[in-house]
Amino acid sequence: MKNTYWALILGGSSGLGLATAKKLASHSYHIIIMHRDRRAAMDEIEKDFDEIRSYGNELIAMNVDVLNADKRAAIISDMQQQLPERHQIKVMIHSVAKGTLKPMYSENRPTLVDTDFRITFDAMALSLYDWTKALAMADLFADDARIISFTSEGNTKALPNYSAVSVAKVALEALTRSIALEFAPMGIKANCIQAGITMTKSLSMIPEYEKIKENALKRNPQNRLTMPEDVANAVYLLTMDEAKWITGTVIKVDGGESLM
Repeated sequence: MKNTYWALILGGSSGLGLATAKKLASHSYHIIIMHRDRRAAMDEIEKDFDEIRSYGNELIAMNVDVLNADKRAAIISDMQQQLPERHQIKVMIHSVAKGTLKPMYSENRPTLVDTDFRITFDAMALSLYDWTKALAMADLFADDARIISFTSEGNTKALPNYSAVSVAKVALEALTRSIALEFAPMGIKANCIQAGITMTKSLSMIPEYEKIKENALKRNPQNRLTMPEDVANAVYLLTMDEAKWITGTVIKVDGGESLM
């Protein structure tokens, strides 16, 4: 029987979000992708979107700022008009990657200021709650909905230039636990996936990311980096009926990288 449910991907034009969109589309989910990209990048992005469409389900893609409260309200209103009925969003994926990568201390480089932390926190943590609440208030979540976001090993380990993102990741996990607890009466389950080092556009923006890759390869007993498809596979597992008792936790998808 064809799936009538939708998956909303916040940040779905590249990396983990895009891989997840493709995976869920291959399992009959209709897809809504929110992304923020320059016009020059859209030709390549549309090729990926065409792949999603090739599975035969609907794709709604919006190049918008998901962090803007007014636009979020307008998007929610559009969803209420476009979706055939309420309670249709089964999965929400939070893959927003907008953060400041600067050192806390340096003799020759710009360093973090309060605004950097606030921007990173709002984008990579607080927006998870903003969207959860907005969709819940609009009665758009299915009765057994799954919310999944992406954290990293920076939640417990200090990395150069990563402190603003690290703060956001810790907050993201705390928000996930609270969402799992307080939205449970609506049937919502919320979890974080802690991916291993994955070669994405976000990773390539971290200063000296090649050293991070090299270290990950040395530590990983599988002798390779995590791939976006590895993470997408885990997301799909968490959307299945058999995973409905998993909520409020962090699940490592790193091939054992964090064991060493």
